[in-house]
Amino acid sequence: MRIITNSLENKIRYRINRSKYSSFILSDFSDLSDRDQVLRVLRKLISENKLIRLGQGVYARAKISTITNKPIPEKNLRALAITALKKSGIRIFPTRMENEYNEGRSTQVPTGLVIGVNKRVSRKIGFNERYIKYEKVSQS
Repeated sequence: MRIITNSLENKIRYRINRSKYSSFILSDFSDLSDRDQVLRVLRKLISENKLIRLGQGVYARAKISTITNKPIPEKNLRALAITALKKSGIRIFPTRMENEYNEGRSTQVPTGLVIGVNKRVSRKIGFNERYIKYEKVSQS
């Protein structure tokens, strides 16, 4: 018989497993305990290949790749970054290239690694040497 304790690690695991989002920021767990203890548990989950660190204070649920047998994010980098930015209070807009493509003025398909934002973002989000870039878009 397995005894389930109400430890911080179990609370964080439960929150990660039950969340509809695949990316998390540090403040998602700030109500559970102080920063150092939360970071300790998150580091443990990274070592167990349950989470991946995408940037400072940004984490994503992981799955094991069938090709490399290493942990990779559950979803694509763009979707994870957009969720993390929205949780941080940053509004997301289509970039200039996305607008041109959607309006038929360009046949160049946007890479998806550029995200339109409403203000300056210094957060570096990425995985496996691929990083998100930001384009400041005027709000219209």
